[in-house]
Amino acid sequence: MINIDKIMKTAIENNASDIHLVCDRKPSIRVARVLKELEYEDILTEADMFEIYEYFIRGNVEKDSEYQRSKQIDFSLQYGEVRFRGNISSADDVPVLTLRIIKNELPRFEELGVPDIVRRMMYQPQGLILVTGKTNSGKTTTLNALINEVNENEPKKILTLEKPIEFKHKSKKSLIVQKEVGIGKDTLTFRDGVKNSLREDCDILVIGEIRDKETMEAAIDMAESGHLVLGTLHTKSCAETIDRIINFYEIRDQASVKYLISSLLKLVVSQRLLKGLENNLVLLPEIMVVDNVVASCIRKEKFSVSELEDAIQSSLGKGNVSLINSLAELYVANKISLEQAKSQIEEKNIEVLNRTIMQMKMKKM
Repeated sequence: MINIDKIMKTAIENNASDIHLVCDRKPSIRVARVLKELEYEDILTEADMFEIYEYFIRGNVEKDSEYQRSKQIDFSLQYGEVRFRGNISSADDVPVLTLRIIKNELPRFEELGVPDIVRRMMYQPQGLILVTGKTNSGKTTTLNALINEVNENEPKKILTLEKPIEFKHKSKKSLIVQKEVGIGKDTLTFRDGVKNSLREDCDILVIGEIRDKETMEAAIDMAESGHLVLGTLHTKSCAETIDRIINFYEIRDQASVKYLISSLLKLVVSQRLLKGLENNLVLLPEIMVVDNVVASCIRKEKFSVSELEDAIQSSLGKGNVSLINSLAELYVANKISLEQAKSQIEEKNIEVLNRTIMQMKMKKM
């Protein structure tokens, strides 16, 4: 019989980020981005996987019905003092389980490595701020650090929509209401939650995930009505984020959407996590402040990703942080290797990276 508690305890003790349970393989944990098998554990059988499924479903009829219908389910659970975010999916009609460990202590904003312009933009009275990046890029941590920043300093009402809820906030100066999205939860969909938030008199709305046109439209409506809206998207750069939003819409609607975005969007934070030279994870941020130059690029009839990237690179003094500058700073600070830095950009930009590195080294001399 598999001992789930022992596996979770081992993962916590090893400061792992994830646990992977897959049929015909030994349980694995991810530590500093490296996947490691737990050698002392037996190979998981099909019977083990169904036993694991029952352990986490815990007889909940609604959860079981959702899994049987969609063959996947998200959930959260508490193990001792530690929270986990879980996902059960299906492979060959056998459950597959992934658990993400949620740190008890939310890091302070200063510890994240995110430029301070991001924290300052949280004091905007209204508008749209987006935190973007691929899966496992630290978006949720950054988002919650920003919530905590306001919570400690401003008397605001903050409403969050999450699937599932990860960090549990306690109201301090702010009043925080956290809602979980999903069948049998606080609201059925992100879109429904955003629409209802207009009636809940919140100052700041946090949308855990914007994946479709309907949720994007609701977020824009909320920002347009005088609220500050934070959201996340799964995109790899600031410019790609704008392209993704525009392409949510039909071509006939894109001109009006571009105008709205250029007016309401205040900031885009795009981030990646790289394995540092000391086997730690290093944050690689790209920041786009929507000033007149950036807004003009967004409104153009033919939107260009490369043109917007050039606008970010040429406006560094206004709070923008380009990907190339972030890479150069990390390399000069001896946090990543030159090969790592080059692997994050296209070949055509390597000369610009080399030149930026040389300029930074000259300033330090």
